[in-house]
Amino acid sequence: MYFALGTVLSFLINYFFYSSTNIGLDIYYALAFGIAWGIAYYLDTPHFTLAQKLGISFVAMGVLVLIGACIFSLELAIPSILKFSTVFVAYYLIASFRANKSLRR
Repeated sequence: MYFALGTVLSFLINYFFYSSTNIGLDIYYALAFGIAWGIAYYLDTPHFTLAQKLGISFVAMGVLVLIGACIFSLELAIPSILKFSTVFVAYYLIASFRANKSLRR
């Protein structure tokens, strides 16, 4: 659910407010945004240690850059890391304000 909402919301914002000429790149950045929210939500359990959360997020960022570099170029793939890490940090920052330190409950 977080993946789908994040992807659609990010795509609509990029498409209507930034008016990019490359719709494929907009979809790629929207997927990076949605994947970040989805993975952050998935990892938001006590079953994962902080090191595991960090490792899984780095692997996901690496996969995003690899796919982006194959489809577009490395220069266009790098901003997906920024979107991913910003969303990932924002998710846990928002969660830290809650008493149970989770957005799941």
